[in-house]
Amino acid sequence: MVHSRTARRRWTAAIGLTGVAALALSACAESARTDDPGAGKVGGTLTFGAAGAPKLFDPFYATDGETFRVSRQMYEGLVGFKPGTAEVEPALATKWESTEDGKTWTFTLKENVKFHDDTDFNADAVCFNFNRWYNQKGAGQSDAVSQYWLDNFGGFADTPDKPSLYKSCTAKDAKTAVIELTEATSQFPSVLGFTSFSISSPDALKKYDADNVVAAGDSFTYPAYATEHPTGTGPFKFSKFDKANNVVELVRHENYHGEKAKLDKVVFRIIPDETARKQALEAGDIDGYDLPNAADWPGLKEKGFNVAVRPAFNILYLGINQKNNPKLQDLKVRQAIMHAINREQLVKSQLPEGASVATQFMPNTVDGHNKDLKAIGYDPEKAKSLLAEAGATDLTLKFFWPTEVTRPYMPSPKDIQAAIAGDLEKAGIKLEVSSKPWNGGYLTDVDQGVPDLFMLGWTGDNGTAHNWIGTFFGRPDNRFNTGASPWGAELAAELGKANAEPDEDKRRGLYEGLNKKIMEEYLPAIPVSHSPPALVLKADVKGVVPSPLTDERFGAASKG
Repeated sequence: MVHSRTARRRWTAAIGLTGVAALALSACAESARTDDPGAGKVGGTLTFGAAGAPKLFDPFYATDGETFRVSRQMYEGLVGFKPGTAEVEPALATKWESTEDGKTWTFTLKENVKFHDDTDFNADAVCFNFNRWYNQKGAGQSDAVSQYWLDNFGGFADTPDKPSLYKSCTAKDAKTAVIELTEATSQFPSVLGFTSFSISSPDALKKYDADNVVAAGDSFTYPAYATEHPTGTGPFKFSKFDKANNVVELVRHENYHGEKAKLDKVVFRIIPDETARKQALEAGDIDGYDLPNAADWPGLKEKGFNVAVRPAFNILYLGINQKNNPKLQDLKVRQAIMHAINREQLVKSQLPEGASVATQFMPNTVDGHNKDLKAIGYDPEKAKSLLAEAGATDLTLKFFWPTEVTRPYMPSPKDIQAAIAGDLEKAGIKLEVSSKPWNGGYLTDVDQGVPDLFMLGWTGDNGTAHNWIGTFFGRPDNRFNTGASPWGAELAAELGKANAEPDEDKRRGLYEGLNKKIMEEYLPAIPVSHSPPALVLKADVKGVVPSPLTDERFGAASKG
């Protein structure tokens, strides 16, 4: 690997990833192989059944899987992830190195790369993108808009009260970009492989007013760049989004710098209902879809489809927002909610074989997982007792759940919500249940702190502990509003300290300790489960490698 020649391996991005890579390979081996990039014909169209519509096509403003799935076919970052693993590999950068303190990173860039608008990719383009992200204004700084920047880089140029990890980017020459950070982080450079930090054409960003995000009531409107003119360097480029027919179409980028895509087109047909996606596959209307219901796996295999099971590199959690109801700031109330949920039964009845009850907010393949933590058991009487001790026997909570979505950690939101709601009501907690489409108000409501309880989860972007608990709780102004409790800022500071610790063994110990404190002293949300998701494809689809990060790319895919 080429991660760093001058920095010690403590700053490589592969920390804790070996197990994930091995799991991915074993998971693929259990099903029919789909990863032979040399097989198949050139040409044709791959039609993929999407569970929901993409929010937009500017990856910097993206926060959800359906949007990322489309974007990652059109865009590339400085680094990427080796297919089938969470291991960092070169992408638009061919190599990189850092100073001993982990604050200055020099990237050598791939040459002769063109954006989809035929402009040059170079160090100036890299710095333009970084400075664009750092200089977001107004609505562009909202958590609902720039969540990945806020979670991973912190503040912006004009928010001195919220310092940023990013300091500067310098184009040393056309093929050399130097990025300076304000402090070291275990996440660098793997964070640059996140789809949100893909590199866009500076000319297109300027031409189509990319930063003109405007708040519109509880939502946002986005400029032409994000809705009609996404411009990256990837193997496919944007063709159209036919909203009337719920179809997104991408076409091959003929001037792609690497091996050109075999397919002429990739079409994403938006089919929110999982049963309808299955029927469309069986009818031959689509070539595959993500997250088939586990009960359908055997039948799909019997009919000759390739069902590739990924490792359980995710978490489903019941979010608790401390903002609106002061009673939720009481640890006993949050513990009561934990004891009220029969997570073991939920895993058995609602999730696929291989799912497990979560003991903490990360799976056991992540470095920093605390193996000594045990799952807190189902005990409705204990829940009632804790509520009584807290003076919260009359507790009424707004419980939100999403429609028009299927996530790796949440295969059937409606059924999971019903199970959790039933358990909470048995413990005496009254609920006001509401639902909205995933990209039709649900995520915005969650980010703006509307519900008291909400169903959400996470699939890891990489194998670092900070990508999990650092993303969730690394800022007091998070979607759980932990800043409402005196420990919220303390937890964020402790997570920042762990992330900046250069010694790998010490860093692991800090995260193990923080996992214990989060579960036993803070409990800002309820970790529910880890679930192995699957991807199903027709037998004639080749070259798609199932990813533990759900980072499947179709550049090497073919049909026939």
